[in-house]
Amino acid sequence: MSDDDEWVDDALDDLRKDFGLPKVHVKHLRKEVEELCDMPPDRRDNELKKLRAEISKLECHFTQIVGSGAFGKVYRGIRIKDKKEIAVKIIDLEDSKDDIATISREISALSTGRSCAQLTNYFGASINGTNLWIYMEFIGGGSILDKVQKKVLDEKEIAIVVREVILGLEYLALEGRIHRDIKAANILLTSSGQVKLADFGATAQLTDTIAQCNTFVGSPYWMAPEILISNKYDGKADIWSLGITCIEMALGKPPHSKLHPLSVIRIIPSKPSPELPDHFSKDFKDFVKSCLIKDPITRPGLKELKMMPFVANAMKGLFPM
Repeated sequence: MSDDDEWVDDALDDLRKDFGLPKVHVKHLRKEVEELCDMPPDRRDNELKKLRAEISKLECHFTQIVGSGAFGKVYRGIRIKDKKEIAVKIIDLEDSKDDIATISREISALSTGRSCAQLTNYFGASINGTNLWIYMEFIGGGSILDKVQKKVLDEKEIAIVVREVILGLEYLALEGRIHRDIKAANILLTSSGQVKLADFGATAQLTDTIAQCNTFVGSPYWMAPEILISNKYDGKADIWSLGITCIEMALGKPPHSKLHPLSVIRIIPSKPSPELPDHFSKDFKDFVKSCLIKDPITRPGLKELKMMPFVANAMKGLFPM
């Protein structure tokens, strides 16, 4: 490592430590710091002061990383103006040039929606260097997947989750949107047990009540057959995914989880719909069976599902933490 490289690393590390920030927080400043190497010491110091002032104007400080995915990492942070705990999704736009459309769709989906108890709240977004920062509600209770990986859920717990997911999907439908990636990992819990849908990177904007999407998005094990057959689908695809998620919550994994995703893509349209084992209640099995009707035209809608005994008789209140 050259003396200049060492100086740049030390300068960035000092900036990071001064504000208690992760490395990604100052990554976009590296090029600017490198340009200071050839400057006289006095001018170099002045430029570093400017960078410190720039960082001091940022909206939040991070405390820890809480997740990562295809389009960035999520940090737990403290919003400086009111000390509110928030989640910040950071996306490096240089690394995501081919995914700008998906990123823009996420921002659009978050910013156009109004507040809903079953959806993660969105607070805004900003550009910092080459990084896009998306500010969201911090959900402190983990995901349903976290729960399932420790112990599968019982039917009463699943019914509460299903009821709240349906309410969230109904709200999205009113906004002209669908989710397209319903699964246990994208269903979050607050510390008090409130159920919230998250991850709107896959959310699609529908232009009218009969509009259909024609893009291949989602997680293969949870995908509806109509997506895989024709790439044409609407909100009924979320209902199929909800049925698969019920099986995931009850058994610990979605159907065909041991198979390669490419094999699953071939199996879902050609094989009979998966079913729950006999030891589950009739109401639960009937609900899952209805969600997993292969023909989206005859697959029930959200209002019909909400009236089925499994959902209608779900315990009132929050998910037991």
